[in-house]
Amino acid sequence: MTMMKSPLSMSILMDRGPQLSSDVEIVTRFRDRLHRTNYGEVGRRARQLANALRSLGVTPGDRIASFGWNTHRHLELYYAVPSMGAILHTLNLRLSPADLEYIINHAEDRIIFIDEDLLPLLERLAGKMPTVKQVVVMSNTGEFKTVLEPALDYETLLAAESAEYTWPDLDENTPMGLCYTSGTTGKPKGVLYTHRSNYLHTITGSLPELLGLDRQATVLAVVPMFHANAWGMPFTALMLGIKQVYPGAMMDGASICQLIQDEKVTFTAGVPTIWLGVMNELRNNPGKYDLSSLRTMVCGGSAPPRALIDWFETNLGVEFIQAWGMTETSPLGTVSRLKPHMLEWPRERQLDVKQRAGMSAPGLELRILDAVNKEVPHDGVSMGRLLIRGPWIASSYYREEPTEDKFPDGWLDTGDVATIDAEGYMSIADRSKDLIKSGGEWISSVDLENAIMAIPGVAEAAVIAVFHPKWQERPLACVVTRPGTTLSKEEIITQLEKQFAKWWMPDEIVFIETIPKTSVGKFDKKVLRQQFADFELPG
Repeated sequence: MTMMKSPLSMSILMDRGPQLSSDVEIVTRFRDRLHRTNYGEVGRRARQLANALRSLGVTPGDRIASFGWNTHRHLELYYAVPSMGAILHTLNLRLSPADLEYIINHAEDRIIFIDEDLLPLLERLAGKMPTVKQVVVMSNTGEFKTVLEPALDYETLLAAESAEYTWPDLDENTPMGLCYTSGTTGKPKGVLYTHRSNYLHTITGSLPELLGLDRQATVLAVVPMFHANAWGMPFTALMLGIKQVYPGAMMDGASICQLIQDEKVTFTAGVPTIWLGVMNELRNNPGKYDLSSLRTMVCGGSAPPRALIDWFETNLGVEFIQAWGMTETSPLGTVSRLKPHMLEWPRERQLDVKQRAGMSAPGLELRILDAVNKEVPHDGVSMGRLLIRGPWIASSYYREEPTEDKFPDGWLDTGDVATIDAEGYMSIADRSKDLIKSGGEWISSVDLENAIMAIPGVAEAAVIAVFHPKWQERPLACVVTRPGTTLSKEEIITQLEKQFAKWWMPDEIVFIETIPKTSVGKFDKKVLRQQFADFELPG
């Protein structure tokens, strides 16, 4: 005998929430109010949406774009579009107009669903999107004006449709999602997710040793739904029937703290810049918020400073989990949680582990290769190119043939330089383009940044390479201080000298008002490198 050949279809997983937890709440924060619905209603509305899409002529394989914040309507798009056999293309609302125009036309999007307050961003592309036949505005009032046409109101569209819809039987290799990289170098590249890849990613991501979500959780997804599937959390929550809280456009520190308090959030996830904002809000307003419900914070997108991890765990009693991944990895690649024998270790040694990107998710394989493609020792020191493969890792880019440099021998070359220690924990030393090559030796900008951000009075820090006539490149530290703080270059250098060899030390420290951010909230070093392209180091 053999097993049934049941396809790994995401509609089966997403239907579990409405079927088994129909009364569980889904909360969205709009600027003027909270909107409350539940899984039963979202399940009905997803089928109304599927009927509406069919009425608009959508067929399997069509690309349907979303241009929106984290809301219950965006969740309905996550649910309905893939389940009916179409492909949800989440548009990154922080991309430049040129990149946005490029990816809409490259994907050949047929319909764009857009939040009303984002209309001005898309209206700049009016007349430049030839494949887009319909715009649907996700409005709270239905009273919107736009130069984009034809334009329909989301709620009116759904109200005209039946909630009866049978999801088709789909091959598990059917594409269901499309997300483009943020285009920090060259044009953005598309990554096409399948039902099979997302099914396995969703099941694996809920394992206790990874994110460990369960029905008792209340989840606040701060990571954007417009990029990398919001790290898969909407799918996991739909599968388990977990209470979800969406922040909409309100992602400042005060708004996040208020939502955690009022909705008794237990689990949240976002990028380091979000958590830096939350930490500063709590520091500036001691005793204002009751965040005692919070148990777990996940941080990804870039390495969180050691001081940030320690602050949240010490002051809020939460477990702060670092995770690593990319658009190309769906995105979960590694998660850093302590092994049982590490629970007895001294605090500083535990932080050494928590500062690493973590162990690979079950089903994935990691390799670290040197310049001649030989594997480096897993000693936590030897650095090399990070490669990854597995069932939810991209094997090529959308509408491109795989290249040997990016997809060598069936692996994905991540573009990161990393180490792996004897316990199996991977650590990102740097993006290959952000490493500083000084006199033939490599300096990790990430390590320097984390050390600087651990210094009291520092709000943010980014380290870039600048030209040096003798050493080729040397580190320049760009530092943002906390309001009301006085901090000198000499104080920063004194602290760094305790941790780093002399040749690692920044040649100069400049104080700036803010560090530019990418479309997904990372420090945008490309902009900093342009800003300081002609900077002359002292001496």
